Amino acid sequence: MPSAKQLYVGAVRAVHPLARATGLLSWLQSSAKKHRFAHWLRSLFAIHDIDGLIDLDVPWWTYRAIDETEAFLASRSKARVFEYGSGASTVWLAKRAGTVVSVEHDAGWHSLVQTRLAMANSATNLSHILIEPLKVQAKTDSRYLSVKPGHNGLSFEDYAKSILDQDEAFDLIVIDGRARGACLEHAVSRLKPDGLIVFDNSKRKRYRQSIAASGLAARHLAGLTPSLPYPDETTLLTFSPKRTAKT
Repeated sequence: MPSAKQLYVGAVRAVHPLARATGLLSWLQSSAKKHRFAHWLRSLFAIHDIDGLIDLDVPWWTYRAIDETEAFLASRSKARVFEYGSGASTVWLAKRAGTVVSVEHDAGWHSLVQTRLAMANSATNLSHILIEPLKVQAKTDSRYLSVKPGHNGLSFEDYAKSILDQDEAFDLIVIDGRARGACLEHAVSRLKPDGLIVFDNSKRKRYRQSIAASGLAARHLAGLTPSLPYPDETTLLTFSPKRTAKT
């Protein structure tokens, strides 16, 4: 039986041709740059649609987090960015940062995103790396497992630890993929003293626990999110002012 989410996505896609034929999509598209609410309404027709989100020039975080992250990147020349989980956000980041390293676990999705990056001419400052999960071994650390359906018996250890292969620290780190708690643990060691971590979908209980355990200062930014009909939450993480001042 289809889930409520699947039914919603199916309904939106069924209505999409009618919205286009009546001119509703064109009107919302033209209004989106001036009005946030119109942007959000237009984005509802881009649920699970990478091309729609790229066209609207947004990542899939809350609007509040998008605004703050954009201002953060604008204040830094040639910012270095690391991203767990590629997608429309990768294109968005490549437009605003000096260097982007993005890791993706799904081969099919990696191929699709790679095509979109080429179309957006984002290859010059971006490294898009495929790191597929491995089968769980007896000694596999539970931190590297994913509870997402369809990922049982898979370890994301190499994926989560991939940031450790990077010699230089990052201004911005985005955590929006698998095994996010483990990714956060490793990300801390590669974050610049005055850097920023974007942790998406942070209201989930298991993510709240990981954020609390990180020792980082957290700002939970809840609110409207592109393509979602309900509020979500993205959390911005930084070192405490005291630690930043000492470094």
